[in-house]
Amino acid sequence: MTELDTINRNILRELQTNGRISNLELAEKVGLSPSACLRRVQELERSGVITGYRAVVDRTATGGGFLAYVTVGLSKHTKPDQTAFEKAMQRAPEVRECHNVTGTIEYLLRVEVADLAAYKHFHTEVLGTVPQVSSITSYIVMGSPKDQRA
Repeated sequence: MTELDTINRNILRELQTNGRISNLELAEKVGLSPSACLRRVQELERSGVITGYRAVVDRTATGGGFLAYVTVGLSKHTKPDQTAFEKAMQRAPEVRECHNVTGTIEYLLRVEVADLAAYKHFHTEVLGTVPQVSSITSYIVMGSPKDQRA
């Protein structure tokens, strides 16, 4: 595993802020020569600390202006039921994130669709038809004053 010293943590912070930063600019910001900086970035990639780079997309510009977090309870707590549910969520393009969580429910979903009508369709025709689902609770996002996901 790559050691996360202060310089590596600074590299990660800068890349999380701007994944398209040039190596030259990154090196200047973290106080390294360009070659040393590139070696560190490559090692962070090779070791799996950096798993990829993404574009941050405006949801509303791509027809996903409606955002909901949804908690889902399963009727049975078996591995086959969890696997079947997770596969169903993999097939649902509306589900942008699916997390298995602890507590009174089993899953937390992040769902992006165009509008309330599209969410109703997802809720009823997609999520509501998954046999393992026993409970659904929706939390509609009205605003996001802080969102640092890349």
